Amino acid sequence: MSNATPKTDEKTSLATIGWREWISLPELGIPSIKAKIDTGARTSALHAYFVEPYYKDKVRHVRFGIHPHQDDNETAIVCDTKVLEERKVTDSGGHVENRFVIETIIVVGNNSRKIEVTLTNRDTMKFRMLLGRTALNDLFCVNPATSYLFGKPHTQ
Repeated sequence: MSNATPKTDEKTSLATIGWREWISLPELGIPSIKAKIDTGARTSALHAYFVEPYYKDKVRHVRFGIHPHQDDNETAIVCDTKVLEERKVTDSGGHVENRFVIETIIVVGNNSRKIEVTLTNRDTMKFRMLLGRTALNDLFCVNPATSYLFGKPHTQ
């Protein structure tokens, strides 16, 4: 874990982010989750161990469960939000999967923005969240030699 102070890239005026960071997803009730920063992935992905689509007032929603911490299946958060769309996503292994896409606010340090996130089971992956390049665009510059530059989010 690095104790380096987050900096701004002087050439681009972007905040520097490490290859992994603590983030929060306040609209989903997720106070902290480790995310791998992945410039090779277009869209961000969030672990969901169950996904239940339904309609509320003729609008498609999804209820899903997340275990926010790796190797901890006891801690669970159930989220409920509107579905933006369904999309075919090709993972790093070349497998195509139909996924629900949601929009939510992500917070990294003092930086926040609304991003698109796909829902998928990431039980076998080291990180419960993948932060793709669309979420990073015009906000962050990635320094792959650093980690956790912003520290763990403060919970209320």
